[in-house]
Amino acid sequence: MNAGKQLARSQDIATKVSVVFQTRAKLAQERFVDRVRKAFGENVADLISKPVAPWDAWTQWYNYATDFAQRSVLFWDTLRVRGNNYIKHVSEGMPPVLHFAYDMVLDAREFTPPVNYALVRIVPPEGVKIDPKRRPYVIIDPRAGHGPGIGGFKDDSEVGVALREGHPVYFVIFFPQPEPGQTLLDVCDAERQFVHEVRELHPDSPKPAIVGNCQGGWAAMMLAAANPDETGPIVINGAPMSYWGGAWKEGEGDNPMRYAGGMLGGTWLSSFAADLGNGVFDGAYLVENFENLNPANTFWDKYHHLFANIDTEPTRFLEFERWWGGYYLMNREEIEWITRNLFVGNKLWTGGTRAKGGKAFNLTDIKVPIILFASMGDNITPPQQAFNWVGDVYGSTDEIKARGQVIVGLMHQDIGHLGIFVSGKVAKKEHAQIVSVLKSVEALPPGLYGMQIHESKGSDGKIEYEVEFREHRLEEIVERLNRFKRADERAFEAVAEVSEFNRRAYELFAQPIVQSTSNEFTAKLSRQFHALRAQRWAVSDFNPWLAWLGPAAQTVKEQRKPVDAEAPIRRWEKMGSEIISASLDYYREIRDAASEAAFFQTYGNVFSFYLADKPTVEGRPEPVADPTDLPVVKDALASIDKGSYPEAVTRVGSLLARRGEPLPLARIALKKELLNEYADLLPKLSADEWRRVRGEQDIIVRYEPEKALATLPVLLEDPEDRTRLIALAKPNGRRLAAVKKLAAGE
Repeated sequence: MNAGKQLARSQDIATKVSVVFQTRAKLAQERFVDRVRKAFGENVADLISKPVAPWDAWTQWYNYATDFAQRSVLFWDTLRVRGNNYIKHVSEGMPPVLHFAYDMVLDAREFTPPVNYALVRIVPPEGVKIDPKRRPYVIIDPRAGHGPGIGGFKDDSEVGVALREGHPVYFVIFFPQPEPGQTLLDVCDAERQFVHEVRELHPDSPKPAIVGNCQGGWAAMMLAAANPDETGPIVINGAPMSYWGGAWKEGEGDNPMRYAGGMLGGTWLSSFAADLGNGVFDGAYLVENFENLNPANTFWDKYHHLFANIDTEPTRFLEFERWWGGYYLMNREEIEWITRNLFVGNKLWTGGTRAKGGKAFNLTDIKVPIILFASMGDNITPPQQAFNWVGDVYGSTDEIKARGQVIVGLMHQDIGHLGIFVSGKVAKKEHAQIVSVLKSVEALPPGLYGMQIHESKGSDGKIEYEVEFREHRLEEIVERLNRFKRADERAFEAVAEVSEFNRRAYELFAQPIVQSTSNEFTAKLSRQFHALRAQRWAVSDFNPWLAWLGPAAQTVKEQRKPVDAEAPIRRWEKMGSEIISASLDYYREIRDAASEAAFFQTYGNVFSFYLADKPTVEGRPEPVADPTDLPVVKDALASIDKGSYPEAVTRVGSLLARRGEPLPLARIALKKELLNEYADLLPKLSADEWRRVRGEQDIIVRYEPEKALATLPVLLEDPEDRTRLIALAKPNGRRLAAVKKLAAGE
């Protein structure tokens, strides 16, 4: 490429980056002004025109000052209790914060090689009955700095909804300290043994469903890809599978975590942090990164909410902080594998990561249905990161069908990242319906589906949910999610190259010095004085300067004189709090917009000058203009007159299918019931083989419907097969009963 073309491309990048930044900055300013005006209008505008008598004003201020002082003492006492809880939790070994009792099943610290993971069985609460023959659930929590338990944090949780449906539930926990030398591949192998043990414990049940939260989501996918015959359906919630994905468009919300690897210079920093920790990476750094994403909530909102509602809020606040304040550790090998292969390398979907036996993780090897749950309000795992891997791996809808795969997408409109796992409302609605879906989802024809949950009130006034599926084309979904057709992801290729250079430079010049100066004492000292830990133990009974706080709080509780939240001065306080929150949000939006602009200005130009002429990312399917040119379509059409009874039955089903209509869950359940009822007339195929054959026939019917019908007799050369098919389709006898069932179901 000539220099003139390179400079023109650089100028184009600078122009686009500038336009997007200016738009984001303008929108941030407008949102800030709107929030300030709204805070004034909703809280104090009506007070300005109301004169207050001097004595009343003095009384209001006196009462408010008393209330403010009392709330201050109770607020700091709550933080003292948080600190005490933290110290107690650490002294107990930071056990999982599961709401439910559990029994140890397998402790992987006793495996060869050992890892700091374990499989536990959730003990059903009193009054909840479990059917050991129902599909067991295995829930994998994220190991992203804090401890396990978020999937069973409260009664209304993933664990709770599965238990109430009568399913045995198992939970994958982990311990604070990693075993020496353990790797992520060792962990994956341990999880394989966990799933195998669950199958042994429930031999008469369907294969266990695997639920993965965030980082546990890609762990579940790796597990299913490496052991495709061991697992049942996979549910991954808020799991970043395609790390380079995100939103980049004028007026769109950005995803700051997407740019973190590039702005920090790549993966060398995680190696540096692990070296300072004497070979152990402190998970508090990951939690700190998460907190820094939302400074308004981290530094103000959650504390002011506690302060403003100090008489009712401490229990909920302390419950959450117990989980949020437990920081777990990783080996250097683990964090380096994660950052190099996933955060920066984005290698999982390309087959660039390998299992212990050397075989690459190939996500197309997964044979069971996959449910993807993401949220538009998640700035940790935006929908692009949750869904783009499907387009990367399969490339087309026909590829999904040809492989007999069922992929279901469920989208929440506004819940944040933690809310996907923690929110009781999400558990009672989305997670409960996912459990219902798994009863029948294996009977779905292969393809890509959107799952919709309709909410209504029943005759008794209780909320009722109805689930339906609507089939989509992968090509349409990818285009809708990625407004720039993923051209902005090319800059991340430059990040990977720069990261590799920086990593080697660090290992060559700095790592020997850092490792020689760190030891176990300095590592433990640095961990204890990490800001997130220090703010807990410093405000606790461990601090002798706070010995007065507990007795003072008790006295305040006995003499409490609260002021109503709608009192005039409390409304002024609420307005001030909202302005502070809006200011911090404004800072965040400008910071993130500047970070995004700097990222694309830097790495966009690096890509433009050094990588632009290279082919697209290795492993990503090249788009084709005509779908019939796809190899899977050609192969399917070439076999249009080949096959026997299984192909004939599935082709008839495909020919009779109603396209473009929503598919209610009730109809899928009825279909599964009929499959069991007519088992003697149907081919003896496994569920995944059924889906593979049906997918191939769907492709044939889509592109050659008339020829598909004309060649149907060729598949039925055997007279016995013709007799069976006629008996299956005959409009009398059992078939007539089935038609009545379908009519009633609709």
